Amino acid sequence: MNYEEAVRIIDSLLVFGSRPGLERIRELTDRIGAPDRKLRFVHVAGTNGKGSTCAMTASALIKAGYKTGLFISPYVLEFRERFMINGKMIPKQTLADIVGDIYPVVLEMKNEDKIITEFEFVLAVALEWFRRENCDIVVLETGLGGRFDATNIIEAPLVTAITSISLDHTAVLGDSYEKIAFEKSGIIKENGITVVYGEQEEGAMKVIKETALRRSNRFITAAPEEAEIISSDITGSEFIYHGIRLKIRLIGEHQIKNACTAICIAEALRSTGLEISDDDISSGFGGVSFPARMEILREKPLVLLDGAHNPGGAAALSGTIKKYLSGKRLVGIAGILADKDVGTYMGCLIPLFDELITVEPDNPRKMSAKALAEITGKWCSSVTPMSDLRKAYEYALSVTGEEDVLMIFGSLYLASDMRKIILRST
Repeated sequence: MNYEEAVRIIDSLLVFGSRPGLERIRELTDRIGAPDRKLRFVHVAGTNGKGSTCAMTASALIKAGYKTGLFISPYVLEFRERFMINGKMIPKQTLADIVGDIYPVVLEMKNEDKIITEFEFVLAVALEWFRRENCDIVVLETGLGGRFDATNIIEAPLVTAITSISLDHTAVLGDSYEKIAFEKSGIIKENGITVVYGEQEEGAMKVIKETALRRSNRFITAAPEEAEIISSDITGSEFIYHGIRLKIRLIGEHQIKNACTAICIAEALRSTGLEISDDDISSGFGGVSFPARMEILREKPLVLLDGAHNPGGAAALSGTIKKYLSGKRLVGIAGILADKDVGTYMGCLIPLFDELITVEPDNPRKMSAKALAEITGKWCSSVTPMSDLRKAYEYALSVTGEEDVLMIFGSLYLASDMRKIILRST
Protein backbone atom coordinates (compact mmCIF):
# COMPACT_ATOMS: atom_id res chain seq x y z
CA MET A 1 0.00 0.00 0.00
CA ASN A 2 1.23 3.50 -0.83
CA TYR A 3 0.37 6.85 0.75
CA GLU A 4 -2.32 7.81 -1.76
CA GLU A 5 -4.09 4.49 -1.24
CA ALA A 6 -3.92 4.95 2.53
CA VAL A 7 -5.51 8.41 2.34
CA ARG A 8 -8.28 7.05 0.11
CA ILE A 9 -9.04 4.38 2.71
CA ILE A 10 -9.17 6.99 5.46
CA ASP A 11 -11.38 9.27 3.39
CA SER A 12 -13.75 6.38 2.66
CA LEU A 13 -14.65 6.27 6.35
CA LEU A 14 -15.97 9.85 6.31
CA VAL A 15 -19.29 8.49 5.05
CA PHE A 16 -19.93 7.11 8.53
CA GLY A 17 -19.73 10.58 10.06
CA SER A 18 -19.39 11.09 13.81
CA ARG A 19 -20.84 8.54 16.22
CA PRO A 20 -20.71 9.21 19.97
CA GLY A 21 -19.38 6.54 22.31
CA LEU A 22 -16.03 5.04 23.23
CA GLU A 23 -16.80 1.35 22.86
CA ARG A 24 -15.75 1.03 19.21
CA ILE A 25 -12.44 2.89 19.49
CA ARG A 26 -11.63 1.04 22.72
CA GLU A 27 -12.20 -2.28 21.01
CA LEU A 28 -10.19 -1.24 17.94
CA THR A 29 -7.19 -0.11 19.97
CA ASP A 30 -7.40 -3.24 22.14
CA ARG A 31 -7.34 -5.43 19.03
CA ILE A 32 -4.14 -3.72 17.81
CA GLY A 33 -2.39 -4.05 21.16
CA ALA A 34 -3.70 -1.07 23.16
CA PRO A 35 -0.95 1.40 22.14
CA ASP A 36 -2.50 4.15 24.29
CA ARG A 37 -1.75 2.17 27.45
CA LYS A 38 1.95 2.27 26.65
CA LEU A 39 2.12 6.07 26.39
CA ARG A 40 1.94 9.14 28.63
CA PHE A 41 -0.24 12.09 27.67
CA VAL A 42 -1.14 15.73 28.03
CA HIS A 43 -4.83 15.79 27.07
CA VAL A 44 -6.32 19.08 25.81
CA ALA A 45 -9.97 19.98 25.17
CA GLY A 46 -11.74 23.29 24.59
CA THR A 47 -13.41 25.31 21.86
CA ASN A 48 -10.71 27.82 20.91
CA GLY A 49 -6.95 27.83 21.40
CA LYS A 50 -6.45 24.05 21.55
CA GLY A 51 -4.09 23.91 18.59
CA SER A 52 -1.90 26.80 19.73
CA THR A 53 -1.78 25.55 23.32
CA CYS A 54 -0.88 22.04 22.17
CA ALA A 55 1.81 23.33 19.80
CA MET A 56 3.48 25.46 22.48
CA THR A 57 3.35 22.65 25.05
CA ALA A 58 4.83 20.15 22.61
CA SER A 59 7.57 22.56 21.55
CA ALA A 60 8.68 23.12 25.17
CA LEU A 61 8.78 19.35 25.74
CA ILE A 62 10.90 18.88 22.62
CA LYS A 63 13.33 21.57 23.80
CA ALA A 64 13.52 19.75 27.14
CA GLY A 65 14.74 16.64 25.32
CA TYR A 66 11.59 14.54 25.36
CA LYS A 67 10.52 12.60 22.28
CA THR A 68 7.14 14.24 21.86
CA GLY A 69 4.16 13.16 19.81
CA LEU A 70 1.54 15.70 18.78
CA PHE A 71 -1.96 14.85 17.57
CA ILE A 72 -4.13 17.75 16.37
CA SER A 73 -7.39 18.19 14.51
CA PRO A 74 -8.17 19.47 11.96
CA TYR A 75 -5.23 20.04 9.64
CA VAL A 76 -4.82 23.15 7.49
CA LEU A 77 -2.40 22.29 4.68
CA GLU A 78 -1.73 18.57 4.63
CA PHE A 79 -3.38 15.57 6.22
CA ARG A 80 -0.10 14.46 7.83
CA GLU A 81 -0.07 17.60 10.00
CA ARG A 82 -2.35 15.68 12.35
CA PHE A 83 0.51 13.36 13.35
CA MET A 84 3.89 14.73 14.40
CA ILE A 85 6.87 13.58 16.43
CA ASN A 86 9.38 16.26 17.46
CA GLY A 87 7.82 18.67 15.00
CA LYS A 88 8.06 16.37 11.96
CA MET A 89 5.06 14.91 10.17
CA ILE A 90 4.62 11.17 9.88
CA PRO A 91 6.48 9.87 6.79
CA LYS A 92 4.12 8.99 3.95
CA GLN A 93 5.17 5.35 3.73
CA THR A 94 5.01 4.91 7.49
CA LEU A 95 1.43 6.18 7.45
CA ALA A 96 0.64 3.78 4.61
CA ASP A 97 2.21 0.85 6.45
CA ILE A 98 0.27 1.48 9.66
CA VAL A 99 -2.99 1.99 7.76
CA GLY A 100 -2.28 -1.32 6.01
CA ASP A 101 -1.81 -3.02 9.37
CA ILE A 102 -4.91 -1.58 11.05
CA TYR A 103 -7.45 -1.48 8.21
CA PRO A 104 -8.02 -5.26 8.15
CA VAL A 105 -9.06 -4.99 11.81
CA VAL A 106 -11.48 -2.21 10.86
CA LEU A 107 -12.98 -4.48 8.19
CA GLU A 108 -13.30 -7.33 10.69
CA MET A 109 -15.21 -5.05 13.02
CA LYS A 110 -17.39 -3.82 10.15
CA ASN A 111 -18.40 -7.42 9.46
CA GLU A 112 -19.48 -7.56 13.11
CA ASP A 113 -21.57 -4.40 12.57
CA LYS A 114 -19.08 -2.30 14.57
CA ILE A 115 -18.48 0.69 12.31
CA ILE A 116 -15.26 2.67 12.84
CA THR A 117 -15.41 6.35 11.89
CA GLU A 118 -12.68 8.33 10.15
CA PHE A 119 -11.62 10.15 13.33
CA GLU A 120 -11.45 6.89 15.30
CA PHE A 121 -9.29 5.28 12.64
CA VAL A 122 -6.97 8.28 12.38
CA LEU A 123 -6.55 8.30 16.17
CA ALA A 124 -5.71 4.58 16.20
CA VAL A 125 -3.09 5.14 13.50
CA ALA A 126 -1.56 8.01 15.48
CA LEU A 127 -1.43 6.08 18.74
CA GLU A 128 0.19 3.10 17.04
CA TRP A 129 2.84 5.32 15.42
CA PHE A 130 3.61 7.02 18.72
CA ARG A 131 3.94 3.60 20.37
CA ARG A 132 6.20 2.21 17.65
CA GLU A 133 8.43 5.26 17.94
CA ASN A 134 8.57 4.99 21.75
CA CYS A 135 7.45 8.55 22.39
CA ASP A 136 8.19 9.83 25.89
CA ILE A 137 4.98 11.84 25.93
CA VAL A 138 2.11 12.70 23.59
CA VAL A 139 0.22 16.00 23.47
CA LEU A 140 -3.26 14.89 22.47
CA GLU A 141 -5.89 17.31 21.22
CA THR A 142 -9.52 16.24 21.34
CA GLY A 143 -11.69 16.38 18.27
CA LEU A 144 -15.22 17.70 18.55
CA GLY A 145 -16.02 17.31 22.22
CA GLY A 146 -14.53 15.62 25.25
CA ARG A 147 -16.69 13.19 27.19
CA PHE A 148 -17.44 10.97 24.19
CA ASP A 149 -14.49 12.08 22.07
CA ALA A 150 -12.47 9.11 20.80
CA THR A 151 -9.33 10.48 22.46
CA ASN A 152 -10.99 9.99 25.84
CA ILE A 153 -10.15 6.28 25.86
CA ILE A 154 -6.79 7.15 27.40
CA GLU A 155 -6.20 6.52 31.07
CA ALA A 156 -5.40 9.44 33.38
CA PRO A 157 -2.96 11.77 31.59
CA LEU A 158 -0.10 13.54 33.31
CA VAL A 159 -2.02 16.80 32.81
CA THR A 160 -5.50 17.61 31.54
CA ALA A 161 -6.08 21.07 30.06
CA ILE A 162 -9.27 22.93 29.12
CA THR A 163 -8.81 25.92 26.82
CA SER A 164 -11.32 28.69 26.08
CA ILE A 165 -14.97 27.56 25.91
CA SER A 166 -17.21 29.13 23.28
CA LEU A 167 -20.56 28.35 21.66
CA ASP A 168 -19.73 26.00 18.80
CA HIS A 169 -21.13 22.67 17.58
CA THR A 170 -24.16 23.46 19.74
CA ALA A 171 -26.31 20.80 18.02
CA VAL A 172 -23.95 18.13 19.36
CA LEU A 173 -22.46 19.63 22.53
CA GLY A 174 -25.35 21.74 23.84
CA ASP A 175 -26.61 25.29 23.48
CA SER A 176 -25.08 26.87 26.59
CA TYR A 177 -21.62 27.48 28.03
CA GLU A 178 -22.45 25.17 30.91
CA LYS A 179 -23.50 22.27 28.66
CA ILE A 180 -20.44 22.62 26.44
CA ALA A 181 -18.14 22.89 29.47
CA PHE A 182 -19.72 19.71 30.85
CA GLU A 183 -18.87 17.84 27.65
CA LYS A 184 -15.33 19.22 27.48
CA SER A 185 -14.75 18.44 31.17
CA GLY A 186 -15.49 14.81 30.43
CA ILE A 187 -11.78 14.28 29.77
CA ILE A 188 -10.91 15.01 33.41
CA LYS A 189 -9.88 11.74 35.09
CA GLU A 190 -9.60 10.82 38.77
CA ASN A 191 -6.63 12.04 40.84
CA GLY A 192 -5.05 14.10 38.09
CA ILE A 193 -4.03 17.69 37.44
CA THR A 194 -6.34 20.03 35.55
CA VAL A 195 -5.13 23.31 34.02
CA VAL A 196 -7.78 25.70 32.74
CA TYR A 197 -7.67 28.81 30.53
CA GLY A 198 -8.15 31.69 32.90
CA GLU A 199 -10.79 33.84 31.24
CA GLN A 200 -13.77 31.51 30.96
CA GLU A 201 -17.40 32.51 30.99
CA GLU A 202 -18.53 32.22 34.62
CA GLY A 203 -20.90 29.29 34.09
CA ALA A 204 -18.29 27.34 32.13
CA MET A 205 -15.61 27.88 34.76
CA LYS A 206 -17.97 26.72 37.52
CA VAL A 207 -18.67 23.45 35.68
CA ILE A 208 -14.99 22.78 34.93
CA LYS A 209 -13.87 23.50 38.49
CA GLU A 210 -16.62 21.41 40.06
CA THR A 211 -15.77 18.48 37.78
CA ALA A 212 -12.06 18.71 38.57
CA LEU A 213 -12.60 18.89 42.32
CA ARG A 214 -15.19 16.08 42.28
CA ARG A 215 -12.59 13.91 40.58
CA SER A 216 -9.91 14.85 43.12
CA ASN A 217 -7.79 16.87 40.71
CA ARG A 218 -5.31 19.57 41.59
CA PHE A 219 -6.94 22.57 39.90
CA ILE A 220 -4.76 25.24 38.29
CA THR A 221 -6.20 28.37 36.70
CA ALA A 222 -3.97 30.33 34.34
CA ALA A 223 -4.06 34.03 35.22
CA PRO A 224 -3.15 35.97 32.06
CA GLU A 225 -3.96 39.26 33.79
CA GLU A 226 -0.73 38.72 35.72
CA ALA A 227 1.34 38.73 32.53
CA GLU A 228 3.60 41.76 32.16
CA ILE A 229 3.34 42.86 28.52
CA ILE A 230 6.59 44.29 27.19
CA SER A 231 5.50 44.71 23.57
CA SER A 232 2.73 43.45 21.31
CA ASP A 233 2.13 44.16 17.65
CA ILE A 234 1.18 42.48 14.39
CA THR A 235 4.41 40.44 14.39
CA GLY A 236 3.92 38.88 17.85
CA SER A 237 4.26 39.62 21.54
CA GLU A 238 6.91 39.79 24.25
CA PHE A 239 5.87 39.39 27.88
CA ILE A 240 6.79 37.94 31.27
CA TYR A 241 4.66 35.38 33.05
CA HIS A 242 5.57 33.46 36.21
CA GLY A 243 9.04 34.97 35.92
CA ILE A 244 9.58 33.57 32.43
CA ARG A 245 10.30 36.04 29.62
CA LEU A 246 8.79 34.97 26.33
CA LYS A 247 8.64 36.26 22.79
CA ILE A 248 6.02 34.52 20.68
CA ARG A 249 5.26 34.86 16.99
CA LEU A 250 1.58 33.99 17.40
CA ILE A 251 -0.41 37.20 17.00
CA GLY A 252 -3.04 38.60 19.31
CA GLU A 253 -3.88 39.07 22.96
CA HIS A 254 -5.66 35.71 22.99
CA GLN A 255 -2.37 34.03 22.06
CA ILE A 256 -0.71 35.57 25.12
CA LYS A 257 -3.52 34.02 27.15
CA ASN A 258 -3.04 30.66 25.41
CA ALA A 259 0.68 30.89 26.19
CA CYS A 260 -0.07 31.49 29.87
CA THR A 261 -2.18 28.32 29.85
CA ALA A 262 0.65 26.39 28.19
CA ILE A 263 3.15 27.70 30.78
CA CYS A 264 0.88 26.38 33.53
CA ILE A 265 0.76 23.01 31.74
CA ALA A 266 4.57 22.89 31.58
CA GLU A 267 4.82 23.80 35.27
CA ALA A 268 2.29 21.10 36.13
CA LEU A 269 4.36 18.59 34.16
CA ARG A 270 7.38 19.55 36.26
CA SER A 271 5.45 18.51 39.35
CA THR A 272 5.02 15.03 37.83
CA GLY A 273 8.79 14.62 37.54
CA LEU A 274 9.49 15.93 34.04
CA GLU A 275 12.50 18.23 33.75
CA ILE A 276 11.46 21.34 31.82
CA SER A 277 13.48 24.50 32.38
CA ASP A 278 12.32 28.08 31.96
CA ASP A 279 14.67 28.29 28.96
CA ASP A 280 12.96 25.23 27.43
CA ILE A 281 9.62 26.98 27.75
CA SER A 282 10.90 30.32 26.44
CA SER A 283 12.77 28.95 23.42
CA GLY A 284 10.12 26.32 22.72
CA PHE A 285 7.24 28.79 22.64
CA GLY A 286 9.29 31.26 20.62
CA GLY A 287 9.75 28.77 17.81
CA VAL A 288 6.04 28.06 17.34
CA SER A 289 4.24 29.28 14.26
CA PHE A 290 0.82 28.10 13.23
CA PRO A 291 -0.79 28.32 9.80
CA ALA A 292 -4.07 30.22 9.63
CA ARG A 293 -3.74 31.80 13.07
CA MET A 294 -3.47 35.49 12.16
CA GLU A 295 -0.82 34.38 9.70
CA ILE A 296 0.95 37.01 7.60
CA LEU A 297 1.12 35.79 3.99
CA ARG A 298 2.14 39.03 2.30
CA GLU A 299 3.41 42.40 3.48
CA LYS A 300 2.57 44.90 0.71
CA PRO A 301 -0.34 45.01 1.01
CA LEU A 302 -0.58 43.19 4.33
CA VAL A 303 -2.49 39.93 3.76
CA LEU A 304 -3.61 38.05 6.87
CA LEU A 305 -5.21 34.61 7.15
CA ASP A 306 -7.20 33.43 10.16
CA GLY A 307 -9.18 30.24 10.65
CA ALA A 308 -11.42 31.43 13.50
CA HIS A 309 -14.83 29.89 12.81
CA ASN A 310 -17.06 30.40 15.87
CA PRO A 311 -18.23 33.37 17.97
CA GLY A 312 -15.39 33.05 20.47
CA GLY A 313 -12.82 32.99 17.69
CA ALA A 314 -14.55 35.94 16.02
CA ALA A 315 -14.36 37.93 19.25
CA ALA A 316 -10.64 37.21 19.55
CA LEU A 317 -10.06 38.17 15.92
CA SER A 318 -12.10 41.34 16.35
CA GLY A 319 -10.01 42.31 19.35
CA THR A 320 -6.80 41.73 17.41
CA ILE A 321 -8.00 43.87 14.50
CA LYS A 322 -9.03 46.72 16.80
CA LYS A 323 -5.75 46.61 18.71
CA TYR A 324 -3.24 46.26 15.89
CA LEU A 325 -4.99 47.49 12.73
CA SER A 326 -6.92 50.49 14.00
CA GLY A 327 -7.18 53.21 11.36
CA LYS A 328 -6.37 50.88 8.48
CA ARG A 329 -8.74 50.36 5.56
CA LEU A 330 -9.84 46.72 5.72
CA VAL A 331 -10.84 44.46 2.84
CA GLY A 332 -12.12 41.00 3.71
CA ILE A 333 -12.63 37.66 2.02
CA ALA A 334 -15.10 35.65 4.10
CA GLY A 335 -16.62 32.19 3.83
CA ILE A 336 -18.34 30.12 6.49
CA LEU A 337 -20.19 26.85 7.07
CA ALA A 338 -23.97 27.17 7.17
CA ASP A 339 -24.32 25.27 10.45
CA LYS A 340 -22.32 27.89 12.38
CA ASP A 341 -23.82 30.80 14.32
CA VAL A 342 -23.34 32.96 11.25
CA GLY A 343 -25.18 36.04 12.52
CA THR A 344 -23.23 36.31 15.78
CA TYR A 345 -19.91 35.54 14.09
CA MET A 346 -20.31 37.99 11.24
CA GLY A 347 -21.93 40.67 13.40
CA CYS A 348 -18.79 40.72 15.52
CA LEU A 349 -16.44 41.23 12.56
CA ILE A 350 -18.05 42.69 9.45
CA PRO A 351 -18.67 46.22 10.83
CA LEU A 352 -14.86 46.56 10.94
CA PHE A 353 -14.50 46.09 7.17
CA ASP A 354 -14.73 48.68 4.41
CA GLU A 355 -15.21 46.14 1.64
CA LEU A 356 -16.08 42.43 1.67
CA ILE A 357 -15.92 39.58 -0.83
CA THR A 358 -18.00 36.54 0.17
CA VAL A 359 -16.94 33.09 -1.03
CA GLU A 360 -17.71 29.42 -0.34
CA PRO A 361 -15.49 26.98 1.61
CA ASP A 362 -14.91 23.64 -0.09
CA ASN A 363 -17.22 21.68 2.19
CA PRO A 364 -20.73 20.20 1.78
CA ARG A 365 -21.89 22.28 4.78
CA LYS A 366 -20.87 25.57 3.16
CA MET A 367 -23.05 28.67 3.09
CA SER A 368 -23.41 30.04 -0.42
CA ALA A 369 -21.52 33.22 -1.24
CA LYS A 370 -24.81 34.87 -2.19
CA ALA A 371 -26.52 33.95 1.09
CA LEU A 372 -23.56 35.19 3.09
CA ALA A 373 -23.54 38.43 1.10
CA GLU A 374 -27.19 38.99 2.00
CA ILE A 375 -26.47 38.47 5.71
CA THR A 376 -23.34 40.62 5.83
CA GLY A 377 -24.83 43.42 3.75
CA LYS A 378 -26.46 44.84 6.86
CA TRP A 379 -23.01 45.66 8.29
CA CYS A 380 -20.99 46.49 5.18
CA SER A 381 -22.17 48.65 2.29
CA SER A 382 -19.82 47.05 -0.27
CA VAL A 383 -20.25 43.26 -0.47
CA THR A 384 -19.45 41.20 -3.57
CA PRO A 385 -20.25 37.45 -3.74
CA MET A 386 -17.85 35.39 -5.87
CA SER A 387 -17.72 31.66 -6.55
CA ASP A 388 -14.10 31.26 -7.69
CA LEU A 389 -11.55 31.55 -4.87
CA ARG A 390 -8.62 32.52 -7.08
CA LYS A 391 -10.62 35.22 -8.83
CA ALA A 392 -11.88 36.43 -5.46
CA TYR A 393 -8.30 36.85 -4.25
CA GLU A 394 -7.26 38.64 -7.44
CA TYR A 395 -10.25 40.97 -7.17
CA ALA A 396 -9.56 41.61 -3.48
CA LEU A 397 -5.97 42.58 -4.29
CA SER A 398 -7.17 44.95 -6.98
CA VAL A 399 -9.25 46.91 -4.44
CA THR A 400 -6.65 46.78 -1.65
CA GLY A 401 -4.12 49.60 -1.58
CA GLU A 402 -0.53 49.14 -0.41
CA GLU A 403 -1.31 50.64 2.98
CA ASP A 404 -4.59 48.72 3.35
CA VAL A 405 -5.10 45.28 4.89
CA LEU A 406 -6.64 42.22 3.26
CA MET A 407 -7.92 39.58 5.67
CA ILE A 408 -9.29 36.11 4.87
CA PHE A 409 -11.44 34.50 7.57
CA GLY A 410 -14.48 32.41 8.49
CA SER A 411 -13.46 28.76 8.07
CA LEU A 412 -10.42 26.51 8.35
CA TYR A 413 -11.54 24.84 5.12
CA LEU A 414 -11.44 28.21 3.39
CA ALA A 415 -8.10 29.02 5.05
CA SER A 416 -6.53 25.83 3.71
CA ASP A 417 -7.52 26.52 0.09
CA MET A 418 -6.82 30.25 0.16
CA ARG A 419 -3.39 29.73 1.72
CA LYS A 420 -2.34 27.55 -1.21
CA ILE A 421 -3.63 30.09 -3.73
CA ILE A 422 -1.88 33.03 -2.04
CA LEU A 423 1.48 31.33 -1.51
CA ARG A 424 1.58 30.10 -5.11
CA SER A 425 0.88 33.61 -6.39
CA THR A 426 3.62 35.37 -4.42
